Amino acid sequence: MTDTLEKSLVPDDVPAPAPELKRSIGVVGGTLLTLSCVTPASTLFVVVPDLFGSLGTATALTIAIGSLLCIAVAFCYSELGTLIPSAGGEYAMVTTMAGRLAGWLVFVLSLLVVMIVPPVIAMGTADYLAPIVDLDPSMAGAGVMLLATLAGLLDLRANAWITGVFLVLEVVAAAVVAVLGFAHAERGPDSLVSLEVAGADGGVDTVTAMLIVSGLAIALFVTQGFSTAVYLSEELENPRRNVARTVLATLAISAVIILVPVIGITLGASDLAALTSGDIGGMVEAWSNSAVGTFVSLCVALAIINAGIVMVIQNSRVLFASARDKAWPEPVNAVFAKLGRFGSPWVATLAVGVPGAAMCFVNLDTLYGVTGVSVTGMYLLVAVAALLARRGGHQHRPAWRMPLWPAMPVLLIVVLAYILTQQETEYLLWTGGITAVATLYWALYLRPRRTTRWLVTLPHDERD
Repeated sequence: MTDTLEKSLVPDDVPAPAPELKRSIGVVGGTLLTLSCVTPASTLFVVVPDLFGSLGTATALTIAIGSLLCIAVAFCYSELGTLIPSAGGEYAMVTTMAGRLAGWLVFVLSLLVVMIVPPVIAMGTADYLAPIVDLDPSMAGAGVMLLATLAGLLDLRANAWITGVFLVLEVVAAAVVAVLGFAHAERGPDSLVSLEVAGADGGVDTVTAMLIVSGLAIALFVTQGFSTAVYLSEELENPRRNVARTVLATLAISAVIILVPVIGITLGASDLAALTSGDIGGMVEAWSNSAVGTFVSLCVALAIINAGIVMVIQNSRVLFASARDKAWPEPVNAVFAKLGRFGSPWVATLAVGVPGAAMCFVNLDTLYGVTGVSVTGMYLLVAVAALLARRGGHQHRPAWRMPLWPAMPVLLIVVLAYILTQQETEYLLWTGGITAVATLYWALYLRPRRTTRWLVTLPHDERD
């Protein structure tokens, strides 16, 4: 059972599909791009401080648990990504395995994530340029998004080299923080499980298990970028081998780059109040001097720009694929599926980059909350698709196969469903409302036109 459109089944009245993306990168280039989308250093310096504020010494434990859960998620992505190597990523995989409505809802959730995450990261630029220039966070974030949009119009191979250089700088910054934290350790390893956070009254509060479970939605987001490999699968050489390699290698590397400095910061913070404040730049200066602090800050600023470039690349591929798969009225599909002189989907790139710049002026807490719920829901539906990935003809297709199937996706479904129940009502309502509107669009427009709309395709060289 599959809704994947094969060329031989295209009705006569359906327009020819848009040009396909070209295979131009190997596993190294794909890994560099994917690691840059995880953007370990900018995640460490922009997202993790908020976790320190709510979880204190339990932050490292929460990220570690989230990373372990992501192993199961990565297994699902690796198997599905080699079976369905499409630029549509999650929605192509889920549509093929679990049906058109499930795939549409995953597309909506993934679109929320890919539209929100870049401005969330970009708004952190101003904090790390502060040693040399004073900028408004929203204006700086919007500038980063526009710069990333221009870079996203270039050839993918060129961007792989650009992001690779930036990636080296952000890894260096993360390493410096880790070394300084361990070198100035104020507490022992047992503090990593002491589960303490500074209270508003200056005392010490205990981090409960429920707080840790609630924080897992953001912890999953911390390493979420490893899924970028499936968006690039149409441009990866030999995707049935390289998608799995890229996904799993990226998760392992990014988890180390993020978790080791978090442990160092937890051990090296002068006191619980300093840790809970999340002022990593201030801690770096206290451990060294202003010159080192400035160097780290500039590396982080470059990392954020790097992340913006890669995320715009990723997001434009999702929108390009949705147009090629007829998700919208035909005039919209024709525009979003246009390819530029460098082979990149230039209209789709502008369509995700410019609104991303506008989102830099939206409340940051709301963006975090909706992203956490969306990522968790998206992973949940991907796990359901992985549970169905060995039915019928898919059972014998050549692909990377996860160990411990079906126990792995079943366990993941249970855990992710529970995490969703622990999220704040406001963010559940925001995400649920958007999903409800998307379901109406499906019921009123896509479903009645099932022979001409929402037709998920595979690249020509990957069709059986």
